[in-house]
Amino acid sequence: MKKNESKEEAFRRLATHRTNAVLNRLRILGHCANPQLYEYTQEDVKKMFRAIESELRSVKAKFTDSSQSEFKL
Repeated sequence: MKKNESKEEAFRRLATHRTNAVLNRLRILGHCANPQLYEYTQEDVKKMFRAIESELRSVKAKFTDSSQSEFKL
């Protein structure tokens, strides 16, 4: 964190930067869809997006309130 920066300000600064970086990398990944330059199967595409979606679910879960999933007998 920068000096005199609140936790909220640090989150907003870092989250903005990191989200934009992810979005940019996804746009770049989209360039691989050009069939004139690359050859791929639908299975390749499914594997790629399964991995991306799995990681997205994992990260999204970190932002949810885990206290609601209490253990009960």
